[in-house]
Amino acid sequence: MNKPIVAIVGRPNVGKSTLFNRIVGGRQAIVDDQPGVTRDRHYVETDWAGREFVLIDTGGYVPESDDIFERAIREQVQLSIEEAMVIVFVVDGQHGLIPMDFELAQILRRSKKDVVLAVNKIDSQKWEMNQVEFYELGLGDPQPVSAISGRASGDLLDRIVEGLPEAEPEEASDHLQLAIIGRPNVGKSSITNALLGRQRSIVTDVPGTTRDAIDSSFEYQGQPVTLIDTAGLRRKSKVKENIEFYSTLRTIKSIQRCDVALCLLDGSDGMSHQDIDVLNEAVRFNKGVVIAINKWDLVEKDEKTADQITKEIYARVKMFDYIPVIFVSAITRQRVTKALDLCLEVYQERSKRISTSELNDHIIDILRTTPPPASPTGKHVKFFYATQVREAPPVIVLFANEPKHIPESYRRFVERRIREKWSFKGVPLTVQFRKTKPD
Repeated sequence: MNKPIVAIVGRPNVGKSTLFNRIVGGRQAIVDDQPGVTRDRHYVETDWAGREFVLIDTGGYVPESDDIFERAIREQVQLSIEEAMVIVFVVDGQHGLIPMDFELAQILRRSKKDVVLAVNKIDSQKWEMNQVEFYELGLGDPQPVSAISGRASGDLLDRIVEGLPEAEPEEASDHLQLAIIGRPNVGKSSITNALLGRQRSIVTDVPGTTRDAIDSSFEYQGQPVTLIDTAGLRRKSKVKENIEFYSTLRTIKSIQRCDVALCLLDGSDGMSHQDIDVLNEAVRFNKGVVIAINKWDLVEKDEKTADQITKEIYARVKMFDYIPVIFVSAITRQRVTKALDLCLEVYQERSKRISTSELNDHIIDILRTTPPPASPTGKHVKFFYATQVREAPPVIVLFANEPKHIPESYRRFVERRIREKWSFKGVPLTVQFRKTKPD
């Protein structure tokens, strides 16, 4: 499902991050619980009144240097205008308007985007009249809110989701939609050019589903392939102070639209926390994933180096040991086409369907032989049958008498047993337990 982006913008010290935390609430902890995710993330999937969206807090990305501070803020507003569907412009209801508020408002008015003017720090009734002066910004009715206490935050969220489209389920594509992702400077553009360079005579640029995205389509061994948002990869040079913020926005949108993500790492740097963040996003959106170690030509190595690096990667992200790793060089084009072959293989794996009879013949006996722990009341969990309810991405449901007491460790055990038989190479597999009564 493609989730729209909502960006929080504004000058420093108006409470952007506090409002971000207020909106996402306990979901922030869920995001941080993902393996290897650092605590400085400023984006999260959330929802309100059944409408799901990705919320971005721009405040965390502004550099500390005073001489480029305001330039960086303006740049983030411009980037948010490009990528977000709704922009929440936060101002300070206690300190009032300052010239920079007018400057940012002018940029937002020209954008013609849906802008929600959030007047923060209206912590009690005595501050409510302060919101009136913000009509001067020409952005419609101010929405008073207190990010600290949560006062009127529900009204603000109602206004935000008014500007969001109805959620549409992900449509199965008829050919590989491939996104090349990774932190800045790992060689995404070089890999793109290496892939397209071999097919230059038949490459076509086609409009993507977002406002300014350009996808590149070509044929590989008789199969159509679409590279997602290649224009986004090429245009990053225009970003000066906000490379990480820009990369975050484009990565989210590219992952949402792809079937498979080719996640690039820099072979000379090893796996960083930022690499793990990017990898987590692809898995969280249930996309097929291939890890490609780029710049392999620059690495001093022997016949054991590749295996050693692969083991180190799996040690860092133990939950993702089903994701294949390949070593490539965009400059020499070493294994670039093999990486594409691997992405096509993962694309097929993501669409794989296991028949109910085959699934039950294999898995139910295993589950009965190695059952989960008994429930707190002493009831034993009994499994009745299993079935795959969807593919691309694959979801398998197991029906039992007491599913709510099955621990997460057992779900991982079931996933491993399924993968031992059917692989689902490079594909996140959702295993769910549901309650049913025996016949």
